[in-house]
Amino acid sequence: MSTTPAETGGDFARSAGVFAALGDETRLSLIGKLSRGRPQSISRLAKGSSLTRQAVTKHLLVLEAAGLVRSARTGREKQFELRLEPLRELQSYLDRVSRQWDEALDRLRSFVEC
Repeated sequence: MSTTPAETGGDFARSAGVFAALGDETRLSLIGKLSRGRPQSISRLAKGSSLTRQAVTKHLLVLEAAGLVRSARTGREKQFELRLEPLRELQSYLDRVSRQWDEALDRLRSFVEC
């Protein structure tokens, strides 16, 4: 089943912020740390890094704006946790685009071989 370019474009428009947020090595590293499954504080995420807590906070806010993480205040600290749904949506989008390319290449192959 094929989707129209408008459907794919709408998906991309929604996913653009996620792609942009994931396009930074530091943010990818934070996603990796958060993928361990439990919420973590800014100080814990900054531990072992050359980044300041302020820099980690800045990157976490970008991830939060893209919907990749959510935060909740626990006492004096914010705890951040990974949200998997945006990553699943991105995977679904990329799967659809991949199928579209496969269909286009199949049509081209059929045209060339005729």
